[in-house]
Amino acid sequence: MTYLRVLLLVGYLWVEIHVISSFTDPQDATVLRSLKDIWQNTPPSWDKSDDPCGAPWEGVTCNKSRVTSLGLSTMGLKGKLSGDIGGLTELISLDLSFNRGLTGPLSPQLGDLSKLNILILAGCSFSGNIPDALGNLSELSFLALNSNNFTGKIPPSLGKLSKVYWLDLADNQLTGPIPVSSSSTPGLDLLLKAKHFHFNKNKLSGSIPPELFSSDMVLIHILFDGNSFTGSIPSTIGLVRTLEVLRLDRNFLSGEVPRNLNNLTNINELNLARNNLAGPVPDLSQMDTLNYVDLSNNSFDPSEAPTWFSTLPSLTTLIMEFGSLQGPLPSKLFSIPQIQQVKLRSNTLNSTLDMGDNICPQLQLVDLQDNQISGVTLSSQYKNTLILIGNPVCTTALSNTNDCQLQQQPKQPYSTSLANCGGKSCLADQKLSPQSCECAYPYQGTLYFRGPLFRELSNVNTFHSLEMSLWVKLGLTPGSVSLQNPFFNGDDYLQVQLALFPPIGQYFNRSEVQRIGFQLSNQTYKPPHEFGPYYFIAFPYAFPDSHRGTSLSKGVVIGIASGCSFLVLSLIGLGIYAVLQKKRAEKAIGLSRPFASWAPSGKDSGGAPQLKGARWFSYDELKKYTSNFSQRNEIGFGGYGKVYKGLLPDGKMVAIKRAQQGSTQGGLEFKNEIELLSRVHHKNLVGLVGFCFEQGEQMLVYEFMPNGTLRESLSGRSDIHLDWKRRLRIAVGSARGLAYLHELANPPIIHRDVKSTNILLDENLTAKVADFGLSKLVSDSEKGHVSTQVKGTLGYLDPEYYMTQQLTEKSDVYSFGVVMLELITSKQPIEKGKYIVREVRNLMNKYDEEHYGLRELMDPVVRNTPNLIGFGKFLELTMQCVEDSATERPTMSEVVKALETILQNDGMNTNSTSASSSATDFGVSKGAAMRHPYIDTTFTRKENEINDSNAFDYSGGYTLSAKVEPK
Repeated sequence: MTYLRVLLLVGYLWVEIHVISSFTDPQDATVLRSLKDIWQNTPPSWDKSDDPCGAPWEGVTCNKSRVTSLGLSTMGLKGKLSGDIGGLTELISLDLSFNRGLTGPLSPQLGDLSKLNILILAGCSFSGNIPDALGNLSELSFLALNSNNFTGKIPPSLGKLSKVYWLDLADNQLTGPIPVSSSSTPGLDLLLKAKHFHFNKNKLSGSIPPELFSSDMVLIHILFDGNSFTGSIPSTIGLVRTLEVLRLDRNFLSGEVPRNLNNLTNINELNLARNNLAGPVPDLSQMDTLNYVDLSNNSFDPSEAPTWFSTLPSLTTLIMEFGSLQGPLPSKLFSIPQIQQVKLRSNTLNSTLDMGDNICPQLQLVDLQDNQISGVTLSSQYKNTLILIGNPVCTTALSNTNDCQLQQQPKQPYSTSLANCGGKSCLADQKLSPQSCECAYPYQGTLYFRGPLFRELSNVNTFHSLEMSLWVKLGLTPGSVSLQNPFFNGDDYLQVQLALFPPIGQYFNRSEVQRIGFQLSNQTYKPPHEFGPYYFIAFPYAFPDSHRGTSLSKGVVIGIASGCSFLVLSLIGLGIYAVLQKKRAEKAIGLSRPFASWAPSGKDSGGAPQLKGARWFSYDELKKYTSNFSQRNEIGFGGYGKVYKGLLPDGKMVAIKRAQQGSTQGGLEFKNEIELLSRVHHKNLVGLVGFCFEQGEQMLVYEFMPNGTLRESLSGRSDIHLDWKRRLRIAVGSARGLAYLHELANPPIIHRDVKSTNILLDENLTAKVADFGLSKLVSDSEKGHVSTQVKGTLGYLDPEYYMTQQLTEKSDVYSFGVVMLELITSKQPIEKGKYIVREVRNLMNKYDEEHYGLRELMDPVVRNTPNLIGFGKFLELTMQCVEDSATERPTMSEVVKALETILQNDGMNTNSTSASSSATDFGVSKGAAMRHPYIDTTFTRKENEINDSNAFDYSGGYTLSAKVEPK
């Protein structure tokens, strides 16, 4: 009997210990175990413990002992979502997106999750009706049920979700009308905090209720396209003044377009195509922010082109196909500042087409086929696609021209290039990473942009901005994003194949996949503004455990062993052969790898450079491309040598920087510059095409910048007129390039020689930062600062860096602040012994609200600008950048944000080659007491005078006088 009591006591203690040691609330643990039993392909960690919070289980987040989040995006789950889920009463976020194996109806018990704030079931295969019980989720702010197989009507109870801002029911099979409230039932008109009504690609019918909209709403996206709505467009839509995207296309709407739609002055996209709309062509003249409009396939009254065709300043795409336009087209249409595409096929436009003499350079496509155009005044300025097939003009003089030919070769849409990977192939489930050129298993899926503000798919800058925003905002390695095959599908959505590559190894782990899936499904990731609203559907991810092999048979093992023995014997034979050929191989290295040795002594000093996207050129090649380095191809020179313009066999123009004898860098310095240039890829950094290091020559081959340096434009040596807005764009472009170096390059890079001669301008006046000869890598062990020998250019040099010899990213910020002062004044940093920073500080007067006391110092181009947008904020930012103390300066990313704000407040789109650095090495002994380089110092021009040990050699010819005379 005593023995039995002991056993019972031990059993009781074991149960108590198990309960105490289990961290998870028993009810929550029971629910999750039930889901684990129902679902297939749960994460492996779910099989290793019975304690979801304590172990923990992947995808499960707990607060104390309660489960608050369940995130299993893209896990390959299969099964149903049982009613047990309602037992997780502390759940705040539920994300099961992109699990196509999840099927069946949703349980009404979801409505028991009273604290649920986020519910994401996008991209699964759930079916049946949307439960009325979802209306009980009073804390819900984000509801995404898109891309499933839901049927039935939209439950009126969703109108009780008073905190919801995102409501996405798109891409299902929902039917019936949109519910609005009555005296006894709720409706969607009560959702006054909602910003997104995404109901597109369903089978919704009936009229769009006028009661659905009111002036109290804050909607920015109304996506009702691809349904079966009838009746007229309710005029109450015009009350929602916050609206940015309105898509009502591909319905059966009729009647006139309400006149008050013209009140939607914040709208970016308006698509009313493929309806039965009638009456006059709508007046859109007040929509100053409208980028894209499509009025095709309606029954508007015959009329000439409305005046707003030529006056909307932000218009990029105008589409009105199969319409009733007649008469001539105004030539001003083709000179709208941002116009990219004009598609007016199958109207009755007539008379002579005259595109004018001021055609927008961004215009890529003019499609006027099947009209009545009888003549064309051709402009040599327009070189892109013009389609006139089916017009009378094509039966006469232009019949044999490209404009009247059926086949016109479209520009190739953008795709992330793998050209640098040399045709390397991977296994079936793997893909090449554009960043490392290694095979890996990327996270893949399709991005659908439902209202992009552009239609040009070959614009590299547009898609580079998307790539960069993806790797930055998703926390990935720069360059690890691949975009492929963008096109506009039948729903008129921009569809892009996306692949995201792991930063290390071949796979993402499950936590990373869950994180990325959530950020894309929860809209945490925001693409660049011009891409508009989007949704993402992920492909199943090939986790490592899904590639487990089976055991090998004895015969296979014997076969492998025999093969290995043969291989060993073969390798021995090859080794003997290699020894015999050693001398021949050594001789061949000199030809095949001319850069194998970098030190002047000829000894290998670190091996060949690690290049990404750059190639080696022989001396003879570059000699040929520059016509024997002829004087007529010389485009620049300096203390380093000369820069030549060269033409490659493929027609690409390049700038070749050739160091003169006596000014060449050491082999390791040259290698450092090559590796830096080939590693960084950004639209605001000059790209390296290749290099030459043979026959005593050091040459770098850059992309050609036809508009030279910023200094040349500011000094008037070029014919380029830089108005204030162009200067702002140049500032934000070069700031973005430096921010990339500081924060996205791996490891981060400090430029050390930021100046106006190292900012180059391409054919579109896009600013690109150049000259990495002095750049310094910042390793993890050097975070904060790098102790280094002081180098740079006097006038731009950070005084704190000079005095402490401690280099930080803020040293570049100081130099950039000096460049910003150049943009205001067009003066060099040091002129006639006066230092620009000190001069501006002394003259500034905050009570002068127009010029802030700088009228006499300002460049007349800037001073005489009628509306000097953002000048005060620009000047304030500039002076923050040139603070003496680095801690008081902003970071480059903060500079970028501030400049973008200035541009955006104005409604603007925020969208000579240098050689080896001309900067000076400021030789200073360690521990020496350093004086401030710009205070209590006179700058005088003494070109032939030998300076004392504390003087600088300014690249512009100025040196510090030994005599101290405060100015």
